[in-house]
Amino acid sequence: MVETKTQQLADVTVVELSGRLHLGNTLSYAENAINRLIDDGTRKMVIDLTRLDYMDSSGLGMLIFCGGRMQQSGGHLRIAGAGGSVSRIFEIANANRVLEFDADLASACRHLSSESAAG
Repeated sequence: MVETKTQQLADVTVVELSGRLHLGNTLSYAENAINRLIDDGTRKMVIDLTRLDYMDSSGLGMLIFCGGRMQQSGGHLRIAGAGGSVSRIFEIANANRVLEFDADLASACRHLSSESAAG
């Protein structure tokens, strides 16, 4: 089961996913929560995976889809804190071609701040 926690850090919305992100109702819940934030106008988002223990291909697909929705809405989404087997899933799928990654939440927030300053 995945748990979702949302917080605001200045102009960046942080969605922390913890537990296990895999096919099922909780994946749909997490996807709906992220999409609702995008629909409500969030344009800078970090998905913090520091406390995520497991992710399957369904979770990967959901994050790629949400990243695409954010981009289509004119915003930026970054993935922070992926480690262990979760990080390996991203590597195997070459997800760095479609998602942007940071080692931790602070780095992701800095990147989003510098993007808005440059843009």
